Amino acid sequence: MDIVVKGRKTEVPERFRKHVAEKLKLEKIQKLDGKVISLDVEVSKEPNPRQADRSDRVEITLRSRGPVIRAEASASDPYAALDLAQEKLEARLRKQHSKRSSRRGNGRLSAAEVADRVPGAATLNGDGTPAEDASDEVPTKRIGSLEIQGEGPLVVREKTHVAAPMSLDQALYEMELVGHDFYLFVDSETKEPSVVYRRHAYDYGVIHLNTDPMVAKADADGSPGAGGALGG
Repeated sequence: MDIVVKGRKTEVPERFRKHVAEKLKLEKIQKLDGKVISLDVEVSKEPNPRQADRSDRVEITLRSRGPVIRAEASASDPYAALDLAQEKLEARLRKQHSKRSSRRGNGRLSAAEVADRVPGAATLNGDGTPAEDASDEVPTKRIGSLEIQGEGPLVVREKTHVAAPMSLDQALYEMELVGHDFYLFVDSETKEPSVVYRRHAYDYGVIHLNTDPMVAKADADGSPGAGGALGG
């Protein structure tokens, strides 16, 4: 397995590439996760001079046969950012390794591979309803599955991933591994899409989605249906 280092809208010096290879010890990583498939390091730079203290950002993504593990950090230079990201990555690897070991001890099986959470974007009103442009004369365009009126700004990234159903406890665990504030998953009990999210400190919230039987019936009959909106 090789370490892939790439820059996002910035050049990565050869000196830094060599430093990454020396800093991220593959032997140590493989001891914690022997099923590592790839290890990617992405470097980006914030051009805003007001953010000079965190202008360089390093994101490390580790993919294996288990959950994706991601660590990212920002600092005044890429070397410091790499140090911080590496510490986070190793902490999450140790956490995963410890949980895997404890599962082997009590006979439980590890979770099936679940792809990384995919963020999406949409435009909503303050009450949670979809935003609409009142003018029919505004030019429209399609981005993915959305029809956009006007110039935006609106950035949309649309992806579809296959996910194995999991428990709420496993979803919280995998959210921590990727270092995000929310995680989309399929609940193993209800078989419905759900989201766990971070609130304050170590408090978490969970949102479950249930299909409206009236809307489902209307769709089956070919009648016009109504969409639901989720408000904060």
